[in-house]
Amino acid sequence: MTSEQHTATTAALHVGGADDDLEQRLDAELTAYNTAAAQGARTRPLTVRVTDDEGTLVGGLTAWTWGTLASVDMLWVREDQRQAGWGSRLMRAAEEEAARRGCTDMIVSTYTFQAPGFYPRLGYRERGRIEGVPGGHEDVYFHKRVGTAPDRTGRVLGA
Repeated sequence: MTSEQHTATTAALHVGGADDDLEQRLDAELTAYNTAAAQGARTRPLTVRVTDDEGTLVGGLTAWTWGTLASVDMLWVREDQRQAGWGSRLMRAAEEEAARRGCTDMIVSTYTFQAPGFYPRLGYRERGRIEGVPGGHEDVYFHKRVGTAPDRTGRVLGA
């Protein structure tokens, strides 16, 4: 046996639904692996929330930052407040916080039945589509440069 070969462990395969213990363990294992591969960069959560005068949720955004990358997981605005500019304000606030944390790139995806026309208006460029979403839809991926990036000499532009 060469050093490239591995002996399979005798084990049982289980398929099921939600498994909180498995999710937590995989998150911990992949976080450790990714942190080592990214020279110690750690993932940090980022949230933006909008509430009305009564404290009721108007909209919100969840995201994470990891070194120079920020990724939006979810963006939602209450139906009666859509088209009032909250989505743009949520995204701008997230971009500003990501840049403050040192991010230079931001990514987000949306289904074709959600908001694929929204992100280009904010300066995002479409980077790819994946078919196979139920209903004949696609998952659309977007990217935008945010913050200040170092130039070829390593100096931060605008600093």
